[in-house]
Amino acid sequence: MRVLVTGSSGFVGAKLLQTLAKKKHVDVLAATRREPIDCFTPARVLKNCVVSATMDWTAHLVDVNVVIHTAARAHIMNDAAPNPLEAFRAVNVQGTIRLAEQAAEMGVSRFIFISSVKVNGEETFDGEAYTPDAAPAPVDPYGVSKMEAETELKTLAERTGMEIVIIRPVLVYGPGVKANFLKMMQWIDKGVPLPFGAINNSRSLVALDNLVDLIVLCMDHPGAANQTFMVSDDEDLSSSELMRRMAQALNKPARLLPVPARLITLCAHLVRKPAISQRLCGSLKVDIRKTREVLGWKPVVTVESALKEVAAHFQENRK
Repeated sequence: MRVLVTGSSGFVGAKLLQTLAKKKHVDVLAATRREPIDCFTPARVLKNCVVSATMDWTAHLVDVNVVIHTAARAHIMNDAAPNPLEAFRAVNVQGTIRLAEQAAEMGVSRFIFISSVKVNGEETFDGEAYTPDAAPAPVDPYGVSKMEAETELKTLAERTGMEIVIIRPVLVYGPGVKANFLKMMQWIDKGVPLPFGAINNSRSLVALDNLVDLIVLCMDHPGAANQTFMVSDDEDLSSSELMRRMAQALNKPARLLPVPARLITLCAHLVRKPAISQRLCGSLKVDIRKTREVLGWKPVVTVESALKEVAAHFQENRK
C-alpha cells in the first residue's frame, strides 16, 4: 500500500509518519512545506508541497492508494488576516479539493480528511454530546471552512467513486503539544495559583496516540468508507480535573483557587476575551459510539498514561 501524508511535519502528521514507518508493506510519501526531521524517515519526503488551489499533486500521486490529509490552515486565536474566512477557505477548502480532485483522477481509492469538532459547534449543554451525523453548526471561520470542505468532498465521492473518510477530532494533546495546553503545563510547573478550582464543565479530549491509531485503522477498514467519525479518549474531564491530573503527572501541587465560573466568564468578557472563558468554563462533549460500533475501535491509551507521557516530554524539554 502506498500512502501520501500531507502536513507531515505537523503535530499530527509527524506522529502519523512515525507510526506508519513501523508498518510492513506500507510505502509512505511525506508531503510537507519543509523537510521533516530525521526521525520521520524512512518515508520519502516530498518538499515544497503547499496546499493551495494551484498546487499540482499529479506526480506525487502516482500509484498512491490512500491520501491522509492532515495539513490545514489551523484555528488562530488572534487572526490578522484581512478576511479570515477567505484565508481559511483558500487552504482548507480550495486547497483540499484541489488535492482530492487530482487524487481521484490518479486513481487513489481512499481520501482521509482530518476535519474538526468545530464543524459541529463550540459548546454542548445539559449532558448533550456532538455526534458525526448531527446538523453542522460551525461558529468561526475555521469551523466553516472545515464544514465546506467536508461537503465538497462528499460531493466529489459521489461523482468519482473515490472513498472519503472524515475524522473530527476534539482538542488533541500529546508530547510537544503547544498553545493553551502548553501554557497550562507551564503555569502548573511554576506553581502559579490558578482560579480554576470550581469549574464543573465536561470536555472531551483526544490523545495523539489515540487519534493516530484511528487514522491508521481507517486506511483500509471497509466500514470506514464514506463515513464521518468523532474521536476522543472516551473519558470526559472538567477543566479543574484536567489541571489536577496534569499536576499529578508533573508531580506538582495543583494550586487551584475555587473562583466561580461565572466570575471568570465576566472577567473574560471585560477584557474582550470571551473565547477563553468558553474554553475554560464551557462544555464540549462528543459521542464516539459510531466510531466504536462501525470500526470496532477503542482508545489505545488512557488519559492517565497519555498525560504522563506529555508531562515527561515537557520536563525533558523545558527551557
